[in-house]
Amino acid sequence: MRRTLRKLSSSRSAATSGACGYLRPACRRSTSVDTRVSAAPAAAYSELTELDVQHFTTVVGGSNVITDEAALEHYNTDWMRKYRGKSRLALRPGSTTEVSRILAHCNERRLPIVPQGGNTGLVGGSVPVDDEVVLSLGRMNRVLAMDEHAGNLVCEAGCVLETLQEYVWKRGYTMPLDLGAKGSCQIGGNIATNAGGLRFLRYGSLHGSVLGLEVVLADGTVLDNLTALRKDNTGYDLKQLFIGSEGTLGVVTGCAIALPRAPTSVQLAFLGLSSFDAVLACFGAAKRDLGEVLSAVEFLDAESYELVNRHLGGRPPPLAPGSRHYMLLELSGSRAEHDQAKLSGFLEHVMAEGLVADGTIAQDQAQSQGIWRVREGITSALGKEGAVYKYDVSIPLAELYTLCEVMRARLEAHGALVTGFGHLGDGNLHLNIYTPGRFNKDPAVLAAIEPFVYEWIAERRGSISAEHGLGVMKPAFLRMSKSESMIELMRGIKGLLDPKGILNPYKVLPPLSHS
Repeated sequence: MRRTLRKLSSSRSAATSGACGYLRPACRRSTSVDTRVSAAPAAAYSELTELDVQHFTTVVGGSNVITDEAALEHYNTDWMRKYRGKSRLALRPGSTTEVSRILAHCNERRLPIVPQGGNTGLVGGSVPVDDEVVLSLGRMNRVLAMDEHAGNLVCEAGCVLETLQEYVWKRGYTMPLDLGAKGSCQIGGNIATNAGGLRFLRYGSLHGSVLGLEVVLADGTVLDNLTALRKDNTGYDLKQLFIGSEGTLGVVTGCAIALPRAPTSVQLAFLGLSSFDAVLACFGAAKRDLGEVLSAVEFLDAESYELVNRHLGGRPPPLAPGSRHYMLLELSGSRAEHDQAKLSGFLEHVMAEGLVADGTIAQDQAQSQGIWRVREGITSALGKEGAVYKYDVSIPLAELYTLCEVMRARLEAHGALVTGFGHLGDGNLHLNIYTPGRFNKDPAVLAAIEPFVYEWIAERRGSISAEHGLGVMKPAFLRMSKSESMIELMRGIKGLLDPKGILNPYKVLPPLSHS
């Protein structure tokens, strides 16, 4: 049964004593996700009341307090419609001060809260599990400063990545990450999940690109470390705690980011290869021959290519038939003639060696966009086929595609198909399993996948999450990638920064055993 906001007595004593249902001592539980990953934290949470809503209205204004059930659907559901919460309240703060006041009240009242950016994640990290308050940061979308000499940007957390990309590009720079969801994702969410993206090979992770952060802690304390200094060797580098913490330690409200210079020459090639061994050999040759200008190396299998070919508007680049795998190589440099010559020489070499069966080089921007559309269109094409089970993992390169082959054989009897694609440059495989024509998740298929897929990865000392975080999907499997001592240290940090457990509960850390 859906709960309604409780009305309270106006007396101070009633409110502070817990009368009229102000405090609810029983622990909440989720009914929207598998109980393996959604056990309630030890601390009991309070019931949201009309007095709470009235207080928040004084903080952010009535138009930024969302209680309408239809309007809340947007905040309660992830973009894949896989995870769904029951929040009865979403707040849209417009400043760090407002975020601070919201968190201070939630902490005092023990009201759990979920920070939400563009809501483009794949593991349910930015949507409620139960009826947590949603803190949507989309209004905080200002560029605060840009130093065109030093090459850095200071902005609020709600800035959309593509908007920032366009802003800095006009000034001769580029953002250090690029994602397929760049038109919707927000930089604060990118930082909170330590998003990797398409050009990790060239620019590295956000742990290196983020120069400073402004973060609001659970009790409303504002940590102002919004410095754009390239070098600062004073004490602990606290910002690193919040990069990749998925909103469980604090809410990122602002950031300072180091910007690479925008390339003046971008070359793109799309290659067809006969085997994954050929893919690895071609990648090795690319690092040797193109290393200083190589900015992205993506791969996809024939199954992914065929899906895009079937569902994509406009055909992908035509290559000779028979390729088992495909590669996308991007070069970003400063001299077009030099880079074109290097790419042509590289392609002549790998084709002479028999590594590449066929290939094409983009001749203009339209062709480049067409090639990238193949890689970025796979997820959309998969969604049109049936129910999709998505796994974002890191595995040593030699066995990266072996997991696809293993799962393909394992799931054949269930009528499930397997595709693999990802960022070859950093060993990141996107394993996708789907059931053609069946759009409802099949418990038998899931049981055949988990925990087997995580155990297989753990045996090879891989990571169960390469770039999308853990969210609500993977906490129970964290032990497959991290030792018990490391998990306990994480719990200690969480307990220190968020002792009442109000920040993004049920996410990241595995549930405590109650045996």
